[in-house]
Amino acid sequence: MSLAFQAEGLVKRFGKTTALAGIDLAAEQGTVLGVLGPNGAGKTTAVRILATLLRADEGRATVGGYDVVRSAGDVRRLIGLTGQYASVDEDLTGTQNLVLIGELLDLRRRDARARAAELLEWFDLTEAANRPAKTYSGGMRRRLDLAASLVGRPAVIYLDEPTTGLDPAKREDMWGVVRSLVGDGSTVLLTTQYLEEADALADEISVIDHGRVIAHGTPAQLKQIAGGQTILARPTDPARLPEVAAILTAVAGRETESPARGVVTVPVDDDRAFATVVRRIDEAGISVMELSLRLPSLDEVFFTLTGAPAEVAA
Repeated sequence: MSLAFQAEGLVKRFGKTTALAGIDLAAEQGTVLGVLGPNGAGKTTAVRILATLLRADEGRATVGGYDVVRSAGDVRRLIGLTGQYASVDEDLTGTQNLVLIGELLDLRRRDARARAAELLEWFDLTEAANRPAKTYSGGMRRRLDLAASLVGRPAVIYLDEPTTGLDPAKREDMWGVVRSLVGDGSTVLLTTQYLEEADALADEISVIDHGRVIAHGTPAQLKQIAGGQTILARPTDPARLPEVAAILTAVAGRETESPARGVVTVPVDDDRAFATVVRRIDEAGISVMELSLRLPSLDEVFFTLTGAPAEVAA
């Protein structure tokens, strides 16, 4: 599979501040690359270089095989961009905003209106289609901005914290949109402050800190950084929790912990221990409400890599 975009050794300085210190980013066609990092890590700077809005001081980047500097016009025809802040014209209606963009992209007016109607329905904005954007709520403007980036059916889409300001239900809807885009063959670069978003959507994740990529891999591979797997058990009868803890200790050879009332956990080296735990709990006649083998969360990975919780660092 060929690469939809690739950045190699990108360096960008703003005065004495080095925003990017030689990062590499790449994504195969039809995949999602998640980019995580604290504020000021360089995520948006990298996106702006890939979108031809900034020039790197060193390094090179290509999109669809086109160099972002030498063939900027070709790159712009391939990409869609949603920045961190809505950029729609507040004096135009939702429909007018999208039709204008369609016409700027050389769509016939009839086709531009049809595409606008399709996107307004997709983002649940049909009822507000003929209202000026300045009357929209913050979340509605955000959704209109997302729709605007998709008018031209771009092959590569940059989403820079696209769900910031959306409520959980609309965030889930946006996740569905991203999955649909990828299903249709688009490639997405997603920067996000929601680690569960990267976990849910990204095929691979790059973690950036102080302008450098400090980790890269699939969500499962990154979770291995924070430690091995953990068995979690919650017996139906809380009185049998000590028995369950004893079984976990015997199998894992480690002391258990109780992170929540009625729950016991123990770290294990591999998944073979889980099968043994399941068998022994069954042999003991203990009913469980929950019994699982899990990897660390991306929040734990983020803390391990950056030394700060996601809600502080993001």
